[in-house]
Amino acid sequence: MNPSAANDTYKLPPKLFDARCKACWLMLGVLILVVASFATLNLQWAQFWSWNAAQRMGRFLGELLHPQTSTVFVTKVLLAALETLAMSALGTLLAVLLGLALALPAARTHAQDPARWRGTTRLLLNALRSTPELVWAALLLIAAGLGPFAGTLALGLHTSGVLGRLFAEAIENAAPGPSFALRLRGVGEARVFLYATLPQVLPQLMSYTLYRWENNIRAAAVLGVVGAGGLGQMLAFHMGLFQMGETSTVLLAMLALVALVDALSYAVRSALSR
Repeated sequence: MNPSAANDTYKLPPKLFDARCKACWLMLGVLILVVASFATLNLQWAQFWSWNAAQRMGRFLGELLHPQTSTVFVTKVLLAALETLAMSALGTLLAVLLGLALALPAARTHAQDPARWRGTTRLLLNALRSTPELVWAALLLIAAGLGPFAGTLALGLHTSGVLGRLFAEAIENAAPGPSFALRLRGVGEARVFLYATLPQVLPQLMSYTLYRWENNIRAAAVLGVVGAGGLGQMLAFHMGLFQMGETSTVLLAMLALVALVDALSYAVRSALSR
């Protein structure tokens, strides 16, 4: 064999010193960007670490350590927590349905698939998820009025853009073998998806859905700030009046709700992985 041909066939890996230098230059560039970011911000470190700031923060935290535990108020918080949970669950369900409906035209299922609507659908998904939930809620509050209905729709629209993109990627990355075998037998695309593609990607779709449900719990609490109901609305109201005891109770309810959903999501994921 010609030595030059052998050298072309079996190329030596790059020198370790060169690779390290590239990594060092990359890290140096990142460090310069971080330093430039700090330099452009008006960070008042002296005021932040001052004794006066520490006293104010300590007084604020001390007020938060005494939550309101009256029966009437705790009952209101529990009802608001159930409302927040319902908003997140229903919003996630709407997002799953809409996201899956948009994921199908947004995915190229096989090499010969023309995917005529792929670009348009992905552009729509980008628009849905790039618009924050607060903006959707503000728009829908004009049409639906104050209350959890607008917040639920806002969660559904934003999350459908996120799940639709994730679902489309999962469908495109599914193993093509089972689908190809069914197409060779003349099976229609709908049945190919139901019997070949969906069983492969279903655990992944469930994992994405549960993760977004966890996020929607937090988002539903934030949406209440603009009048979309739930714990967030109570939080904005009592913080605005500087009622720290009531604020502390609402925050504890949020923590408990997120922990409950996280535990439930972990249990479902563990059951699906068996």
